[in-house]
Amino acid sequence: MIRLAQENDLSQLLQLYTHLHDNPMPDELPQTLWQQIMADPNHHIVVAELDGQLVSSCVLLIVPNLTRGQRPYAWVENVVTHSDYRKQGIGSAVLAFAKDIAVQRGCYKIALMTGTKQDETLRFYESAGYNCADKRGYVQWL
Repeated sequence: MIRLAQENDLSQLLQLYTHLHDNPMPDELPQTLWQQIMADPNHHIVVAELDGQLVSSCVLLIVPNLTRGQRPYAWVENVVTHSDYRKQGIGSAVLAFAKDIAVQRGCYKIALMTGTKQDETLRFYESAGYNCADKRGYVQWL
């Protein structure tokens, strides 16, 4: 089942994030931050649940915008699928769900950046409709 994250998903989501670039499980659940995320109408966490377990997720941010006819744009981040559930179409379904939200919200584009150099992951994003030819991304780490 693909759905938006709910209040009681925090612990499982953090466990899923351990499959995202060696991200450790925090010692304490960040309840205040979680409540802030849950209350933000422009912050969406899409999850895939299988047999009661979260197995894939992405974050979708809707950014209000003063250009492009004041149409917002969307940003995807923290795309992750549990290593036991990869190559089954679950991650693609999560990204498609996020895209549907962006379309419903009237976004003119949806973007993501990845630090991976793995061809398999890059092909995954391309198969989900993303391309690396139209724009160039830069990062400044703070």
